[in-house]
Amino acid sequence: MDIPDPNVYLAPLLGALWIIFKSWWWLILPALFFIPARALYLWWIQWEVWYKEQEWAVLEVIPPADILKPYRAMEDIYNATWSIIDSPNWRELWCEGELKNFPYWWSFELASIEGQLHYYFRIPKDTKKLFEAIFHTHYAGAEIFEVPDYTKEVPQNLPNKDYEVYGEDYTLLRDDIYPIKTYDFFEMRPEEIEKEKKLDPFVQLLEALSKLKKGERSWIQMIITPISDDDIPWLTHGKEVINKLAHRPEKSPTPSLVGEAARLVLFNKVPYSDTAKEESLIPPEMRLTPGERDTIANIEKKVSKIGFKTSIRAMYIYEKGCRVAPHGRIFRAYCLHFNTQNANGLRYFKSTRTKIHYIFRKRRLYNRKKQMFSRYIRRFPASYPKLYGKGSMILNAEELATLFHFPASSVELPAGVPRIMAKKFTSPPAIPTEEN
Repeated sequence: MDIPDPNVYLAPLLGALWIIFKSWWWLILPALFFIPARALYLWWIQWEVWYKEQEWAVLEVIPPADILKPYRAMEDIYNATWSIIDSPNWRELWCEGELKNFPYWWSFELASIEGQLHYYFRIPKDTKKLFEAIFHTHYAGAEIFEVPDYTKEVPQNLPNKDYEVYGEDYTLLRDDIYPIKTYDFFEMRPEEIEKEKKLDPFVQLLEALSKLKKGERSWIQMIITPISDDDIPWLTHGKEVINKLAHRPEKSPTPSLVGEAARLVLFNKVPYSDTAKEESLIPPEMRLTPGERDTIANIEKKVSKIGFKTSIRAMYIYEKGCRVAPHGRIFRAYCLHFNTQNANGLRYFKSTRTKIHYIFRKRRLYNRKKQMFSRYIRRFPASYPKLYGKGSMILNAEELATLFHFPASSVELPAGVPRIMAKKFTSPPAIPTEEN
């Protein structure tokens, strides 16, 4: 049997398709390129136009010595920053380029410059008065200064022949809805304070950062953006996870246990002594293990507090010849304090870490280091150009306060950590002056 030539059928088909395309190309091409063109336009107008037009301020905060509740005071500050949430309308989004759902964000930063530590906060300039009011409410003796951006103190073309960099973004080990270990575990109780049990991992981080020597710098930034469930449905997702862990049916009213048992026995559906059937009458919540109950309780606690889209990044910058390898992993070691087996934890994000193992290692490593440094000084999220994605996470105010706060006054701080040791008072109005 002769095999038909495929060209007999293919040529007319291609000809027909070409005629259709030649007649309707003006409609087909825009439809094909609409999605990529839309994404490219949004990237340009948001990051290259709107973002560059914003004015930013870098503030340095020197905390007071009398801090009695370090975690709760800082948690209140994070709660107060949630008030800046404001989503753009259609015109602001598509015509002006205002970033969708995240028009502003604050960056809480800790910098060790050759062992001298500084608390920096990079914020939109028009929120400066709000920032100062929030901090002075919780830390009355704190001093706040607007300072030049400390990232400009090093060459802006890193890495180069004089400086090297190492950087890591951080992400969660599990789903965002699972919490990390928070200050409830570390907070000192009255009986512990009397015994001088000072358990604050943040102090250990400060101690490690104060060990840096000449030619070394370590920068840590935590970029936070307030979100609601409309922006990222993390609360809805949390309820779904809780129902799944508790083995709750999606749509079924809970029957009466006594009535169900009586019905099964009367109609001889199951012998009364059948253990498996008896256990099936017990609600799923009653069959959970202690570990499962703790996990559900932790998730419920996390979703009960307001959330923030968070990007955490650590950089180690050093002059060539001054490198101390463990100093590049100080923040990674700090994160281990908050990891739990039945909840969540922090780890470095492999996709942006400045370490390459395989093909074109030198070139790819050089490009990744430049990218990491650029994103740090521009305060871009790890998911850039996306606002939320891999490398970003959702943390609530309690988790943020656990990771970044000012230590309590009862804690002995290492040398190089700033703290106001004396209160400032204004002179009484009754004191005569030269003018009087």
